[in-house]
Amino acid sequence: MAVGWKGWPEMHPVAGIRLGIARAGIKEAGRRDVVIIEAAQGSVCAAVFTRNLFCAAPVKVARDHLNQTAPRYLLINTGNANAGTGEQGVVDALACCEKLAEIAVCPTEAVLPFSTGVISEPLAVDKIQAALPAALTSLSPSGWEDAAHGIMTTDTVPKGASTTVEIDGETVTVTGISKGAGMIRPDMATMLAFIATDAAVDQSLLQQCLQAAVDRTFNRITVDGDTSTNDACVLISTGKSSLSPILQADDPRYFLLQKAVCDICEQLAQAIVRDGEGASKFITIEVAGGRDEQECLKIAYTIAHSPLVKTAFFASDPNWGRILAAVGRAGVDDLDINALTLYLDELCLVRHGGRAAEYREEAGQAVMDREEITIRVELGRGAAQTRIWTCDLSYDYIRINAEYRT
Repeated sequence: MAVGWKGWPEMHPVAGIRLGIARAGIKEAGRRDVVIIEAAQGSVCAAVFTRNLFCAAPVKVARDHLNQTAPRYLLINTGNANAGTGEQGVVDALACCEKLAEIAVCPTEAVLPFSTGVISEPLAVDKIQAALPAALTSLSPSGWEDAAHGIMTTDTVPKGASTTVEIDGETVTVTGISKGAGMIRPDMATMLAFIATDAAVDQSLLQQCLQAAVDRTFNRITVDGDTSTNDACVLISTGKSSLSPILQADDPRYFLLQKAVCDICEQLAQAIVRDGEGASKFITIEVAGGRDEQECLKIAYTIAHSPLVKTAFFASDPNWGRILAAVGRAGVDDLDINALTLYLDELCLVRHGGRAAEYREEAGQAVMDREEITIRVELGRGAAQTRIWTCDLSYDYIRINAEYRT
């Protein structure tokens, strides 16, 4: 179960968005594994995709289609990533798009495909195509929870977030779902996420809004340091609210919408880390006092990716020397260790490069026994800062990934 999971949230329907689901039996018989998201005519779309050079066939097709026209349908399957499948993978992704376009009566280019699951296996095109009528029949504005279940792989819980915000006296909705638990390391957005708003936004501005949100949320999470071949994050604007269109970045209404989108992305990103494969701890890493954000990120990710740090947190062992060792090998060569201060939550562990005089092992143990912990590193060399989220590394992570294809 995800760390700190509070159950499925209230999800506000987004006018102009319907979601449907079907059981194709791609990997497991009877599992909900095909999802369709329908966007009303006139919607605009923004998206960011993995920068993994070995990207999956659906990523290639989705990028190409998005460059040609605004999408009407998103087609998502689990159980098979359609990655490492060469040109045949592209043919198969297109075949699924073509079938949905034929049934829904829209251009093939108006369908964006997304896949997640096992890499290097041929896509079960026939099964997916056969499931499309049922998925279309089930389309509903309230289908967010079913869709969140339908895009899961090793996730233990569905992930969703929703909010409404008042802008110029009009109610605007932002709602989204995501999936991800393993192979999570930001390089755009390490997972699948689908977000929608009923605000009307210029397409280029919508892309700017999504990129800004992703950079501060999905690009600030890591479970295991592995970047997937299939990552994608999509933001759809249906324009069905009563708010007049937002066309400029200096429009005060854009700031309010961007904040709402970022809040939703942050909730969805954190939900992925909380549900990290085998995770028992949710860890925030804050690095402040750097010369620039990049060196802060370098230190934060070195801590987050250290197996020794992660296993210490799994054991609730206040072995904070492992954190110091990670800071020291992060590649910030002129770092003044004597200026460094290290905290776990409110507890100071290190000051002036050595153990803080007030630190007591029992106090460190009390913090490590918590489910949610913040590591704070203060470098004392500038004004830059950053924050990322990660989790511990447990026996179950090894088991889940060792048994993934069995």
